[in-house]
Amino acid sequence: MANKELKTRDQIPQEYKWKIEAMYPDEALWDEDVKTALAMSQDFTKLSGHLTDSPQDLAKAFALRDKIYQKVEKAYVYAKMRQDEDNRVAKYQEMIGKISAALAHISANTSFFVPEILNEDAETLRSYVKAEAGLKSYSFAIESLILEAKHVLSKEEENILAQMSETSGASNEIFTMLNNAEMDFGTIIDEDGDQVKLTHGNYINFMESKDRRVRKDAFEAMYKAYKKLINTIGTTYAYSVKTEVVSARIRKYKSARNAALASDNIPDEVYDNLVSVVNEYLPVLHRYINLRKKLLKLDELKMYDVYTPLFENPVKEISFDEGIEMVKKALEPMGEEYVNRLSEGVKAGWIDIYENEGKTSGAYSFGSYDSMPYVLLNYTDTLQDVFTIIHELGHSMHSSYTRENQPYIYGDHSIFTAEVASTVNESLLMRYLLDKETNKEARKYLLNHYLEEFRTTLFRQTMFAEFEDLTHKEIENGGALTAQWMNEKYYELNKKYFGEAMADDEYIQYEWARIPHFYRGFYVYQYATGFSAATAISKKILSEGEPAVQAYKEFLKTGSSNYPVELLKIAGVDMGKPEPIRQAMETFKTYLEELEDLI
Repeated sequence: MANKELKTRDQIPQEYKWKIEAMYPDEALWDEDVKTALAMSQDFTKLSGHLTDSPQDLAKAFALRDKIYQKVEKAYVYAKMRQDEDNRVAKYQEMIGKISAALAHISANTSFFVPEILNEDAETLRSYVKAEAGLKSYSFAIESLILEAKHVLSKEEENILAQMSETSGASNEIFTMLNNAEMDFGTIIDEDGDQVKLTHGNYINFMESKDRRVRKDAFEAMYKAYKKLINTIGTTYAYSVKTEVVSARIRKYKSARNAALASDNIPDEVYDNLVSVVNEYLPVLHRYINLRKKLLKLDELKMYDVYTPLFENPVKEISFDEGIEMVKKALEPMGEEYVNRLSEGVKAGWIDIYENEGKTSGAYSFGSYDSMPYVLLNYTDTLQDVFTIIHELGHSMHSSYTRENQPYIYGDHSIFTAEVASTVNESLLMRYLLDKETNKEARKYLLNHYLEEFRTTLFRQTMFAEFEDLTHKEIENGGALTAQWMNEKYYELNKKYFGEAMADDEYIQYEWARIPHFYRGFYVYQYATGFSAATAISKKILSEGEPAVQAYKEFLKTGSSNYPVELLKIAGVDMGKPEPIRQAMETFKTYLEELEDLI
């Protein structure tokens, strides 16, 4: 395992850090952007009452609002990424506080925008789009507003909600501080007999250990820490759910889930199809879990046994540079232009590579419309880390293509489409590794790894989606979310998904408490839908070649210029139907059968 001693941020060589200073070479410019955005938003209030006086007035208002948010978004991204480098640094905590306050003020100053536009009738707005060239690019945005009209409140009410936005994210901020800056998981003795501090970054490595004692120690140390704070975290999450439920009620949605899906015009059936089809295939997952128990030769399979590879990894360690070369080889089916764009981005300083004390756990792709599409990693020289690289670079490449081809208003992505871009890359990496591997033992390892991708993404995220549905419905039906209730419900779901082969384990009931994505309601299901869509798209790329690549790259360029289900049709996938989920489940079944045949 790489780097048993966790380094401080200043001990990490500069070449392994993202070039975030490119955003603000002088942080005085950051303060200037915040002040300018606030001043512009104050000027924006003068447009109140006149937005729809003419097509030109409406075009001017849209353009000015974009300039304001483009500037403040850049400032927010910079402060957040700086904080993520080391959550303990007071300076960046203060910057986050300052930019959050600025965003609340800006949101309040611009809150009249949508209600006032929607005071105008739909046909007048559509005639404005036809009459004014400056509104052509805002046509989809205006149609989206018209669709959401019944959920928009009065100017006064929207202003109140905008001012409250500064506090509505409190649960997430509290959990982030607890999880990344305050919680101590202690130390464990590793495979070599060395005492090592347990962190978010190295936890999964311990869970993949061949030494069952190490796995058990890491698992129990992790969840004992959450158990100790379970009531605090339970209360924190409960108020996050309540905030989402109350917000949905205020805006006249039928449920919090409906509100979350409506922003992207995702039909409820997409969510329900996912859960239904995955539940239909749970017996196949149980078959895989039984195989795991058999191959590990265990009388009793425990939750700390589900991540350890069933077969020997043919490559013990993969350096970051080696990982990047693997990524480029795997993506060759995407064509020379795609690979060169990715390679130049890595050289330009997109990526922050290694873990350090206080650094935010996990991995992500981030950035503003004006910046590089940055990637945060906590790289530890494993094959899984290579999959993480290619996953996050999939997001960043999506951002690169989109920002080059779309105006600011459509320069982002829904999570629904973003997770497709990342997972297509992962699928191509796995197919590359499998296609070139002839060694039977190495092939068994890769098949196991791919099956684990299905288990942890498609099955696990769907289980999370079921849990979120339960917690929100409990509040919506007048119930109360207690830590004990959530422990019990989560334990029941875990038992349903893992089946009879999995022995009882008291600690797994606390797993919900360590999932950061739960603080963004109805987010995680999109990992599962994205995985399904990506499975279909990657098959098209490999079987159809250039036509499928070009269709997929056209999809990457679209940003948020249409609703996600419609955008994915460009790449040849219809997520409004259950077939892509079923196709992914059949792929899981096929690879499981191949593994069974090799044993």
